[in-house]
Amino acid sequence: MKHLSIVTGALLASVALTSVAQAQTTLSMWYHGAGNEGEAKVLNQIITDFNASQADWTVELQSFPQAAYNDSVVAGALAGNLPDILDVDGPVMPNWAWAGYMQPLQIDEAKIANFLPGPKGMWDGKLYSIGLWDAAVALVTRKSTLEELGLRTPTLAEPWSLEEFNAAMAAAKASGKYEYALDLGMAWTGEWYPYAFSPFLQSFGGDLVDRSTYKTAEGALNGDAAMAFGNWWQGLFTQGYAQATQDPADRDNGFGAGKYAFSWNGNWAALGALKAFDDTVFLPAPNFGAGAKIGAASWQFGVSAKSAHPDGASAFIEFALQDKYLADFANTTGLIPATATAAAMTENYKDGGPLSVFYGMTEANALVRPVTPGYVVESKVFEKALADIANGADVAGTLDAATDEINADIEKNAGYGH
Repeated sequence: MKHLSIVTGALLASVALTSVAQAQTTLSMWYHGAGNEGEAKVLNQIITDFNASQADWTVELQSFPQAAYNDSVVAGALAGNLPDILDVDGPVMPNWAWAGYMQPLQIDEAKIANFLPGPKGMWDGKLYSIGLWDAAVALVTRKSTLEELGLRTPTLAEPWSLEEFNAAMAAAKASGKYEYALDLGMAWTGEWYPYAFSPFLQSFGGDLVDRSTYKTAEGALNGDAAMAFGNWWQGLFTQGYAQATQDPADRDNGFGAGKYAFSWNGNWAALGALKAFDDTVFLPAPNFGAGAKIGAASWQFGVSAKSAHPDGASAFIEFALQDKYLADFANTTGLIPATATAAAMTENYKDGGPLSVFYGMTEANALVRPVTPGYVVESKVFEKALADIANGADVAGTLDAATDEINADIEKNAGYGH
């Protein structure tokens, strides 16, 4: 009888588990990181943990190569077959929300009260997406370089001014030790331009669009501050401080090979720089007059507008916000954890860690790219304008033409709902 009761108990347990599995509703999820083994490992662990943590939902993942991901989402929206959960690049989210691809999240916003501002995807006063990490850009150099050139070491509280930055470039060039004073990463295209370079424009006092209304770029992209920025930007190339065309290999290895005195690069490349030189230092963005600025917002999770289960999709996203997962992503990808408590759980970003300076930069200086559906056009117009100016185009004419192009797009789309 005892043996029979054990068998009966096992059968009942099996039936119960089967019933739970049958009761779970499947949630589809799309992700941009196909081929990235580190990200995949962490994300799959989150999904496994979530599926085992409750009896209502089971998430099934489909990954896409990053280069094809946005087009896949747009095609899926047009075909009416978007998944329940998707990820979205932070500055693109307002366009997808405006276009009807996404709906607001149903999560307890107290859970993100301590998040860095960049990972919070807000549009029209509502939270549409949330990220588990952010990224930051710094001016990378060596302590010995600063000493040899007689330069003050800037701090977050006292960054370099425009005059100090220009003097640093001139000193590096005059030393004759480097092919170029500054590696701007001109080998990279696309989102690198607005992410890395529009903060320079914003530090001068300009912007891609007037953020008070988001209805025009007039005055923001072609006003006095923007013109001053454009002339300074062009001067980096005409004075020989930076190169307008760059070999990708130099972007990857040029600083370590001693070709550049300074490199404008992100925290994702920081460990490589530390490996190249043990006296590598990461300096905050300069203040060109309107405050030091760096870009903010990376990939984030959201719920598609067509999901029949926004409660389940939101429940998964809220589950993923645990510090242990933020720390896992940071340890795997090198990106910045979204909370200070998660940063404390990592080797690189904890107090005294080799990359902890980046968390402070993000906290102090990060500015999200313009929060408007029109950003997807504005960013491309800005990229072309800066590339043209770097290659010698007339500054005023180029910025005026870029302004007109952005304004025409805003008008064509009836103000994008602003």
